[in-house]
Formats: sequence, C-alpha cells, structure tokens
Amino acid sequence: MNSKNSSRGRQAGRNSNPQEKNQFKKDFRKPKSNKPAQKKTESTGIRLNKFISNSGICSRREADTYIEHGSVSVNGELVTEMGYKVQPGDEVRFDGTLISMEQKRYVLLNKPKNYITTMEDDRGRKTVMELVGNATKERIYPVGRLDRNTTGLLLFTNDGELAKKLTHPKHNVRKLYHASLDKKLSIADLEKLRGDVIIEGRKVFIDAVSYVEGERKTEVGIEIHSGRNRIVRKIFEHFGYTVTKLDRVIFAGLTKKNLPRGRWRELTQQEINTLQML
Repeated sequence: MNSKNSSRGRQAGRNSNPQEKNQFKKDFRKPKSNKPAQKKTESTGIRLNKFISNSGICSRREADTYIEHGSVSVNGELVTEMGYKVQPGDEVRFDGTLISMEQKRYVLLNKPKNYITTMEDDRGRKTVMELVGNATKERIYPVGRLDRNTTGLLLFTNDGELAKKLTHPKHNVRKLYHASLDKKLSIADLEKLRGDVIIEGRKVFIDAVSYVEGERKTEVGIEIHSGRNRIVRKIFEHFGYTVTKLDRVIFAGLTKKNLPRGRWRELTQQEINTLQML
C-alpha cells in the first residue's frame, strides 16, 4: 500500500460513524453483577462482618456465618460475599431489620445479691439490666455471668468482639474471687486446690488460691479463668465446704475501687485500650 492510500485509510477511520463506535463499546461491556455495586471509594468502606459486629448483634466470626447463609442485605440486595465493604449511606438489613453502627459502650457494675444475670426474666425476678438501664441509650449486654447470690464485678458492652474475647478460656482472662466458707479451709485442702482438680469429669484450672491476708481461714481468695457456671462454688463443694458469700473483686484487670455495691461507671479510655490488647 502506498503512502497516499494509507493516509486515506487513516482519514476514513477518523470519519467513521460515532454511533458505530458506541455500539462496539456497548457490546463488549462486562455483564452486570447480581451483587450491589461497590463504589469507587471502596477502600474507605468497612467490611460487612465488622459493620454487623459494630452494630452490637454478634462477633465478626458469627457475622460471617449469617452473611454466608443469606441473612444480610445491602441496599435491598442480598450479599453473601465475605469481603464486601459497606459505604457511608448504605442501608444494611439483618433478617429484614435495618441496622446501624453503634458507638461502643463499656459499663462496669458492682453487682449486689439477688439479681440474676440475664436480659429479662419471665418469673419476675430482678435482673442486672435494671441496674444499668440508664447507663446508655445503646443496647448493652452482660459479659459472662454471675449467679444470683454472687456479688462483684460485671462488665456490660455492645462490643461483640471484645465480649467474645473476654469470655473465651484461651485468652486466660483473670477473675479473682473472695469466697467466704462455712468452716475453715484446712491447709491440706488448700494444697489440694493447688493441684489437679476434677469437677464433673473435667479438669478445672485454678490459677492461684490462698487465704485472705488478715482474715480468718474461712476467707479464701481464688483466681480462675474458667467460665463454667457456678464453678467456684462447685470447687469448694467438691472438698466438703459451702460458700456462704462469693464476691468477684477483679475481672480482666478491672477492680471495684471507688465503685459502691449496686452502682455502675463507664470505663476510661485507658481501661478500654487495655482490654482490647488482651
């Protein structure tokens, strides 16, 4: 082809019909996805499982399960993609109910006797929620539990990730109890408590146990990280003692200092930071 013909060909290309070009581009566009379109600012979003956890519903791991099973929609579209990111202004629904990210709240209660650790009770008994009802507008939940007659520290939060961490034995969260017994704890039994203790066919890990300094030998301090129901009472019952009073004095490094029985306070930012580093 000579240079004249080549020039003519290039000129024809420049003068081709614009509508034909647009049609060509349209024919080769990627097919639409069934999932909600992600915005170009995707990097600024928050992962869907974290959004659900931050709403106070559950932990991130549990949120992944709900997402996988089709319980979550964004802007009216079902989302089952684990890495999907929620953007500002998106409407997220969990089982059809609109949810939003809550501000994280952390409330520490010095629980009195005769309150049960539950959100509500169909038998009309007093619950710990009555004591923290005016602590925050966000819906908070107790972390773990204390039985009805046990007093002391009880943490409430809407931080699902932290709550799961504080209640899982693998994190070795420190819990120190002051137990009052119906009779003196013998030195022999004290030594047995420092060894292997089997309760209901399972080993109980007692981190430390000793007499309370300056008190009678009916007063014992016991540190554990197990979350089993009534486990401290069962430990002493196993050796023939009855716990007449039980008070949790330390929980995850938090103490009852300046917190009267039946009162609550919000955690300081330093306390929150310490818990999150556990």
